[in-house]
Formats: sequence, C-alpha cells, structure tokens
Amino acid sequence: MIPRRTFLSSLAAGAALLSTALTALPAAAADPVPATLRLKWLPQAQFAGFYVAVAKGYYKAEGIDLTINPGGPNILAENLVATGADTFGLSGGLDSVFAARDKGLPVVCVGISHQLTPFVFVVRADGPIKSIQDFKGKKVTTWFTGANHVLKAMLTKQGLDPALVDIQPQQVSVTPFVDGQIDVITATRYNEFYTIKTRMGEEKLRTFVAEDSGVTFPRDTLIVSETTAKEKPELVKGFLRASIKGWKDAFADPKGAVDAVMKVAPTLDRAHQEFMLTEVQKLMTAGKVKEDGLFWIDMDAVKITQQLFLDAKVIAKPVDLDATFNRSFLEAIPLADRRP
Repeated sequence: MIPRRTFLSSLAAGAALLSTALTALPAAAADPVPATLRLKWLPQAQFAGFYVAVAKGYYKAEGIDLTINPGGPNILAENLVATGADTFGLSGGLDSVFAARDKGLPVVCVGISHQLTPFVFVVRADGPIKSIQDFKGKKVTTWFTGANHVLKAMLTKQGLDPALVDIQPQQVSVTPFVDGQIDVITATRYNEFYTIKTRMGEEKLRTFVAEDSGVTFPRDTLIVSETTAKEKPELVKGFLRASIKGWKDAFADPKGAVDAVMKVAPTLDRAHQEFMLTEVQKLMTAGKVKEDGLFWIDMDAVKITQQLFLDAKVIAKPVDLDATFNRSFLEAIPLADRRP
C-alpha cells in the first residue's frame, strides 16, 4: 500500500505537470472572419492574383474566409461596399472613387491596382487619323464609365475641343470598328485590344495612349467602407498582405495563375487570359511600384486626376483626399513584402 503522504505528493506533482503541459499548448485558432471582395467585372485574369491567394490559402492564413463575388455591367462596387453588402471592392478607378465621395458615399481607397491608364484608342494604321488632332469630326466610340473622361482629357491636352468630335457610346462588340462603321474605338490594353488585333492583325492598327498626351488615370481601386477602415484595420492589412502574395505568385507562375482563374470560369479562352495577365502585370508594376510596392497610392497622380475632374466638371467640388485615400494599411506591410 502507498503511504497517504506519498500518494498526495504524487498527485500534486502530476497535477502540476498537467497544468504546465496545458499552458504550453498553443491557443485554439479563432475561426476565420467571413469577408467578401466584389470585383468590377466577371472572373478573368485581370483579377488573377486574388484567385491565386484564395487557392493557396493566403486569406485563411490571415484569418479571413474570403468569398470573391463577380461584378457585371449593372453592379457598382462602391454602392455595395458603402452599404456593407461587400467588405472589399475593386472599383472602376479614381473617377469612380471621386464620384462616390462626391455623392457622399463613405468609401475609402486603400490601394490602386493599375498605375497606368488601361484604355487605348485604336484606329486603322492606313486610315486618315495620324494624330489626336485628326479626331476632329470623326466618329469615336467610348464607354461612359470612365473612359470618356480619359478621352476628353486627352483631347483637351492636345488642344482639341471635345465638342468637335462625334463621341458616341460604345457597344460591347468590336465589330462596328472592324467593319469600318466607326473611326476610333476604345479598348482596354488587356481585353478588347486582344480581340481587335486577333481579328485584324496588330500591324494594321495604330493606338493612342493617354500617357503620351500627359494624362494618367490610375484604375482598379481597392476600396473599403469608412466603418471597416476605422473599426477593422487588422482585417484590411491582412487582406492586403494576402492579396499582394497572391499577385506576386501570379506574376511568378502565369500558367498556374491562369489555371486558378479558369477553374472558376472554365469557358474562358486560355490564350486571351495569358495575354491579359501579361498586360495587367505591366499596368500593376508601372510607376512608383518598384520602389513603393504593389497597390501603391501615388498621391501626386491622385491630385492631378482630381484637378482634371474638377476642370471637366465631373465632380462639383474637391474631395477630402486625406479621408478618401489611406496608405497606412499598405505602409504597415514591410516594403520588401510589397515590392513585386
């Protein structure tokens, strides 16, 4: 029989060891926080980095259970984020952010994807249009969702009154341009331009780029609501960290990135998606990104763009730039981790 004193001593020692062991165990991981990202369009390689980050579990590693919601022609990410229907949004561009704030929507830009203007204006190489001045009297189609502001700014910068150009809404199809019904068509570098050059041959085309006219309209802006920015800063930082990792992986492994996109949208044309990702990488790594990292908010470009919108009466008054653009979430991420 074990003496009572010895038994109690052994019991106490065992309890102490058990307590120490339990203390050493890691705390149970909290359940991931549900969140959504509303895209500006349907799934395609324009958004590849976000899909890669989901597929590789980068958001889950940040404690975020992210669902990517597609956009579409009648969906405005600004409205959905402002009302709390979506946590994050990839909105149109600086124009849509300014317009949202001008209307009183409480959205905050926390990153900018495309550092260059993604729109180009395409004409026939053998046609009469050799310069921006030659747009005078010509039929030009564009989208009245931001590209129209780019066009008018280019015309104005080149000394041509936009009223002297026959500017009309653009259809979804590029066929009217291919068939010669219009003189100038608007195209994104990564989407419509691919379709036009595939149908006509790139050597038969001439493009006019906004930057050649001294105009830059950064686009594909990451937005959150003022409430999220104020009350959930760690969620915003975690989302940006995971997104940046996803995009860096997408650039390093384009095939894998396109695979991730086509797993979601298997009917997409792979060659087009590969072209799109290449062009998107150029847009995302331009400007100050090599020094300041992906999604950088260039406040100099923001201020210039705001003045263009004021001059064109796109917005009624200047917006509060400090309240509208917040770089602190990006700046909380080490620079080496942000650089592409």
